[in-house]
Amino acid sequence: MTTDRKFAAFSKQAIPPRLRKMPEGGMCISAFVIVSKKGDRGKVLMGKINPSANWDHIGALDTKRAVRVSVGWMLPSSHLMLYETPEGAARRILREQLSVRNMKLEGPLPFADTSGLENHWDIGFIFLGETDATPKNAAWKELAFVDPGEVNKDVVRSQLDVLAYAGK
Repeated sequence: MTTDRKFAAFSKQAIPPRLRKMPEGGMCISAFVIVSKKGDRGKVLMGKINPSANWDHIGALDTKRAVRVSVGWMLPSSHLMLYETPEGAARRILREQLSVRNMKLEGPLPFADTSGLENHWDIGFIFLGETDATPKNAAWKELAFVDPGEVNKDVVRSQLDVLAYAGK
């Protein structure tokens, strides 16, 4: 007997119990880099993005979304590219969004969440790092070590949930 259940195993070949079709609300697979300030783990690196930077290329944000989220604080993050590993995405985020190479990272801390009426799935991988220098990159209008509790009303894109998953 073949089951009629629809398992979340996606494949080009819809061999039961695999599916070809994505969930109605879509699925995002993302990496987040949470960089703490050396000597002050309560402060994490967050920024306000420069919406005229190429966020479609470095962070998978279309122009409308980049403009919308540019008013608030956001973690360095991106969707994974096709066939990219979570660690590869974290290294790319460090390079492309922060101009940082060779930072020691811990992780990943995986998490999964659903949101919205359309049953959107978020699968994320959190990587933790530490530095004493504030990175500089033109992709951001502002980058700073902030206390998430002090800026929480200005944080965008469910970033507080990500910080909570990481115990921040």
